[in-house]
Amino acid sequence: MTRAFITIDTEYSSGLYTGPGAADRADNFARSIACNTPQGPAGIAHKLDLLARHGQKAVFFVDPMPALVWGVAAIEDIVGPIMAAGQDVQLHCHSEWLRLAGEANPLTSKRTGQNLADFPFEEQCQILDYARTVLMAAGAPAPVAFRAGNYGANDDTLRALASLGIAYDSSHCPAMAGTGACRISLGPHIRDPLVHMGVIEVPVGSIGAMGGGQRHAQITALSLGEMLAAIRHARDAGQETFTLVSHSFELINRRKLAANRVVRHRFTGLVKALAAMCQWTPSVTS
Repeated sequence: MTRAFITIDTEYSSGLYTGPGAADRADNFARSIACNTPQGPAGIAHKLDLLARHGQKAVFFVDPMPALVWGVAAIEDIVGPIMAAGQDVQLHCHSEWLRLAGEANPLTSKRTGQNLADFPFEEQCQILDYARTVLMAAGAPAPVAFRAGNYGANDDTLRALASLGIAYDSSHCPAMAGTGACRISLGPHIRDPLVHMGVIEVPVGSIGAMGGGQRHAQITALSLGEMLAAIRHARDAGQETFTLVSHSFELINRRKLAANRVVRHRFTGLVKALAAMCQWTPSVTS
């Protein structure tokens, strides 16, 4: 049985952050989470409705780090609707918010860094423990799965997750192994789940690229036809999982708050097609 996972990294944008005030949070929420546009909603409410209409489940990896500047209420506004819809909330973490936190930085050293892999093991444990605590304070159950912001994890990240009792990680992106922010010691050939550094690593899906290499299975990186062909290929090859990545804001142009019709159509088509695969091909679930 092949399990196709729809995963949605759900996050405010540190790049759009201009200050700790309520107006800035509201604007960031509108552009990164709600994504309401003149063409209709395209953020998490839209995705939750689409998933419900087609009987599908997704994993929402929610980043709690903006609580450093806006408080836990900023994360409650995200977690609440996802939980109410019966969808899955897991842990995400963008460590660049530490730079914006100033004295609220929970690390004694006040160290900052773009990715979790920039920090030593002990500080990664502290960051992840802070993030987990905030996520639960915002109404989520204790997380069992994690994805690093920017895929920026290393082996110490996985050891830190294991020490905190978080059993699954999905930061390894085979298509970017050796070239992106991820420093986990797994090569591009590792495309199936395996135990690594005390956790079960569930790699991001990928397809072969012309001329060699791979392309990762992100909604903005593959066409609908490519995603569906990859899922069918994984099913026919007996692959255990195929993990697709989206973001809370990917269906819009965030600067203009206008719908991205191509990506919105692509995500809608993916959810509908997975529902049809589940109905007619019992070996595939999402």
